[in-house]
Amino acid sequence: MKVQITTSLGPITLQLNADKAPNTVKNFVDYVNSGFYSGTIFHRVIEDFMIQGGGLDADMNTKKTEAPIKNEANNGLSNTYGTIAMARTGDPHSASAQFYINTNDNLFLDFQSETEDGWGYCVFGEVVEGIEVVNNIEEKPTTMRDGYQDVPEEVITIEKMEVVAED
Repeated sequence: MKVQITTSLGPITLQLNADKAPNTVKNFVDYVNSGFYSGTIFHRVIEDFMIQGGGLDADMNTKKTEAPIKNEANNGLSNTYGTIAMARTGDPHSASAQFYINTNDNLFLDFQSETEDGWGYCVFGEVVEGIEVVNNIEEKPTTMRDGYQDVPEEVITIEKMEVVAED
């Protein structure tokens, strides 16, 4: 399945991997289809690491999400350049709507073991078009805003997301 993210800096197309991360893909697509991501921003951008979004609006307010999902990071997929994965808190099974796109090979985020420190972060797809948009976002200067670090100085909005191709 393909999903297009329309950002204020251009489109990014993702190929999702429902075979390896079925619950994560279903969760993400449910948020996409509900319109949840419209008006959210990329609120955490760290050069040579990742760009994170999907949970806060332009005023830095956190959007209310559905219940968290079980971590599927033990699916054999790796946090390599251009992949998309679920963001979460320290609790391995706390991912809900926020996601990140790797802008480097971040293998230390991969599944190691079914322990609190070893679970890793679930990769569930990859960028197939628009990697230049991801790189452009990654290169934007960042600042501290409303208690959040690494926030782009320029607000980078997710205008909408939509499923553009079914498998």
